[in-house]
Amino acid sequence: MALLSVAEALARVTEGLEPLEKERVPPEQARGRILAKDLAARLTQPPFDASAMDGYAIRAADIAKLPARLKLIGESTAGAGFKGRVSSGQTVRIFTGAPVPKGADTIAIQEDADLKGDVVTIKDAAPNRHIRPRGQDFKKGEKLLKAGRRLGPRELMLAAAMNHAELPVRRKPKVAILATGDEVVPVGSKLAADQIVSSVPYGLAALIEAHGGEAMSLGIAKDELESIVMLARAGSGADILLTVGGASVGERDLVASALKAEGLKLDFWKIAMRPGKPLLFGRMGTQRLLGLPGNPVSAMVCAEVFLVPMMNRLLGLTEALRPEPEAVLGEALEANGPRQHNIRAISAWREDGTRVVRPLPSQDSSLVAALAKADCLIVRAPDAAAAPTGSRVRIVPLD
Repeated sequence: MALLSVAEALARVTEGLEPLEKERVPPEQARGRILAKDLAARLTQPPFDASAMDGYAIRAADIAKLPARLKLIGESTAGAGFKGRVSSGQTVRIFTGAPVPKGADTIAIQEDADLKGDVVTIKDAAPNRHIRPRGQDFKKGEKLLKAGRRLGPRELMLAAAMNHAELPVRRKPKVAILATGDEVVPVGSKLAADQIVSSVPYGLAALIEAHGGEAMSLGIAKDELESIVMLARAGSGADILLTVGGASVGERDLVASALKAEGLKLDFWKIAMRPGKPLLFGRMGTQRLLGLPGNPVSAMVCAEVFLVPMMNRLLGLTEALRPEPEAVLGEALEANGPRQHNIRAISAWREDGTRVVRPLPSQDSSLVAALAKADCLIVRAPDAAAAPTGSRVRIVPLD
């Protein structure tokens, strides 16, 4: 069987995935969530012509000749505007954010005015100055946030300014994580000979949460059909079942065999990628199964390349449509082999903002400490020619 290309594998794992149903949450619970529908303003901002400075609200006609002496008739403050009207020869003391009184059409800043008793001498001013017109920021009914946008601090501030007490967001994709292997034991265990700590699920859970999903830990299954099936059933309500280990074709790689009895329709189990050749994908009803390799680096790289795009589809995330970024090589790379190579790399930035990347010395798929040092993957296409220092390469940021 020929190895499936990364592009074809990615097309298959994301095929048919539609955005999940929406739910409504208050703004304080919406950070990082994905907007499920366009959001329109429920009010006009500012709702009135407002002063942009502390000073005096005046009529431009009264300052045709400077200095001008005007009678002070009141004041306008934020939350308590002047209710009367500014007529010829009059002025109102005004503060930043306060409504501009009727009749006034410009603001003289306080540094350019002198007050004595109830007479204000305007020393310097000009027409149409320092007024924020009604609706300058946005108008009622204007759609300012589009569906598919991730809600960060700026978006949440805008949504609150638009007077939305609840926000329509996509339900978080539920991803169940099932580790497998007789040799794998929980963190904190006293290890016997030939045992290893189950570390991959912690990285996967953090990755899932960081990309807007909800991680469910199912524990560690033994290399027995019954153990795998029992724990997989506990995650039957998840949108995606993520297994770690048992994705190869060895005698003790039992994930596919165990789950066929649960209705698994296997799609593929090998791809032309390193690390991550033994990647398994299939469907069990509406649930997607993504079987990751047991090697920690392979598992995390496969999750970045395949799981994250799956979640993005379920979330309807529009920023996922942006092209992958590029960087400049800080050292030359040899010609690549027949599989796409995701090279762990570290970055530095030049003064002009150019990102320069260098591969880590070792690319062994079991080195967790090396992966933690990396901040991106350099993506090398199958059979890519040697790349000299200074050439541009496609990258996948990890942070």
